[in-house]
Amino acid sequence: MTPVPPAPTAAVTVVGLGADGWAGLPDASRTALREAEVLIGGPRQLDLLPPECAGQRVAWPSPLRPAVPGLLAAHAGRRIAVLASGDPMFYGIGRALAEETGALRVLPHPSSVSYAAARLGWPLEDAEVVTLVGRPTARLAAALHDGRRLLVLSADATTPGEVAALLRDRGFGPSRMRVLEQLGGDRERVTAESTADDWPASQPPGDPLNIVAVECRRAPDALRLGAVPGLPDEAYEHDGQLTKRHIRAATLGVLAPAPGELLWDIGGGSGSIAVEWMRTHPSCRAVTVERDPARAERITRNADRLGVPGLRVVTGAAPAVLAELPPPDAVFVGGGLTAPGLLDACWEALPDGGRLVANTVTLESEALLADAHRRRGGELVRLAVAHAVPVGGFTGWRQAMPVTQWAVRKTPDTSSGADR
Repeated sequence: MTPVPPAPTAAVTVVGLGADGWAGLPDASRTALREAEVLIGGPRQLDLLPPECAGQRVAWPSPLRPAVPGLLAAHAGRRIAVLASGDPMFYGIGRALAEETGALRVLPHPSSVSYAAARLGWPLEDAEVVTLVGRPTARLAAALHDGRRLLVLSADATTPGEVAALLRDRGFGPSRMRVLEQLGGDRERVTAESTADDWPASQPPGDPLNIVAVECRRAPDALRLGAVPGLPDEAYEHDGQLTKRHIRAATLGVLAPAPGELLWDIGGGSGSIAVEWMRTHPSCRAVTVERDPARAERITRNADRLGVPGLRVVTGAAPAVLAELPPPDAVFVGGGLTAPGLLDACWEALPDGGRLVANTVTLESEALLADAHRRRGGELVRLAVAHAVPVGGFTGWRQAMPVTQWAVRKTPDTSSGADR
């Protein structure tokens, strides 16, 4: 039999550190740090190492992520050890390193999240982890549901106060909060619990290494926001340009967002389609195009309030601005259908398997969708919603304007656009 060659030695070893520093490391991690010729980490992490770790010490510059390729290249051919907090592959530097090198060895330490769950007695699989490290506090809003438990990774000592303020603003003031500091170290501390409503605004900041544990409780008068598309219309600030709740739910159902996918939302209006696309999964992305600057600003406010501050808003007219956007997985056209070349530009931008959905209430745009359906196929439907309203002393139906919707999936058979 041909002998199996030994696995290649990893060029980079990533060592997870806890708040207990060197004392909390297992033998394998200590050996890797002693033998490293280059030690890369934050100043605080490097200071935790004893003199016996004699390698060259290199502090991460800021911003960190763009510096990774250059640092690895500068020390190529040497034994490199990178220091990380807790588990390097859980919101840590391990991801960036794995994207840059295929020769990576990871020696994890228990994460702060694991310590927090142990101290609280929370089954980790039943808690949602939200990181605010390098991210806006507003993204926490998408995770707020009555009865849910959240573990919030803090950016610094000011994060607990910002979390309390957001909970109050979003109608979750009764939520119970605890702050867990320096988990796993000699200075570990759990603050006394408080509700967000009672969180003292003048409370001095604690340790910057902390996790905020939140048990969500919605205030009785707060608007209920579910986990599926079709949020109440009252959840949005708008000037009348809003895809209404029932049509919105039907539209998102056809768009069928999946984790990691990117949506183009053309003619954003209030941004409701893009917002609810992104709320379906934390990794969903969206770009909304809106030519009216006031509406574009309103979309940004809606995205922030509803927990998806990462929504990209492009102020400009389609199709002119579309060439500047990254390729989409799906396109929704809610306005501007009569702009010359818009539908064709959206179609050409889609990859095979991509989806295009367009809604309209006008006869002129409906004619365009009927022609597109004839050429491309897909599904052409009319959506009608009526609401019960008072009629004198009785009740009757008031019909909203019907919406014509064309939905199609791009395949090799439909890509040519030839007459069918």
